Amino acid sequence: MKITVINGTEKHGVTYRLKEIFLERFREKAEITEFYLPKDCPSFCSGCVNCILKGEHTCKDSEYIQKIAVSLLESDLIVMTSPAYVMHTTGSMKALLDHFAYLWMPHRPAPEMFTKRAVIITQCIGAGAKSTAKDIKHSLSWWGISKIMVFTGRLMGDIVWEKLTEKKRSELTKKINRLSQNLLGIKYEKPSRVNAITRIKFLLCRMMKKSLHKNDPQSLDVKYWAERGWLGKIRPWGAQNM
Repeated sequence: MKITVINGTEKHGVTYRLKEIFLERFREKAEITEFYLPKDCPSFCSGCVNCILKGEHTCKDSEYIQKIAVSLLESDLIVMTSPAYVMHTTGSMKALLDHFAYLWMPHRPAPEMFTKRAVIITQCIGAGAKSTAKDIKHSLSWWGISKIMVFTGRLMGDIVWEKLTEKKRSELTKKINRLSQNLLGIKYEKPSRVNAITRIKFLLCRMMKKSLHKNDPQSLDVKYWAERGWLGKIRPWGAQNM
């Protein structure tokens, strides 16, 4: 089993501790690859759209992005972590997600993504955990991932794990352990089922691509869809999810 973890910050705070507790049950059975932002993706997306028009390897930051992309595509479980910064995900996480615009369904979604599972771990002081998770989930769902589980933790008064009350630490630990236990029991050799919302998104994008195919059949996105048979009856999630 392979797990890829994207840490939205290099800070070893409460989110980091929760992630470590979550991974503890997996360490003996899984190969875990971690990336820390911004170290592993130090630049912002410039909006040049080269990744969409010319290919992802033409991105100025391809050296960083494709290393992460390969790990994501090879993984059985994707774990995304981010504390809430002003009620949203960290700027570093947003910068990474921007780089993956080409993976969105209207462009060139990777067939591997449609049957993957993902977890989002976030926490905040007061409000903001749900909106932070939503920032990340929005991208993951448009990559084609249907099974996305979310952990949100709410703190009051302190953001240092050691300074939290024993009751609060125990509460968060029990909650993250339940999530970990649930995911540990999954048979990852069996692909995750693709839900109706993902299928509808794909079919709407397919309609758009069929129309574009008539006007610009040499477009990189259109050729990508056509070569995989997605403009016909083939679907990226395969027969087991039909």
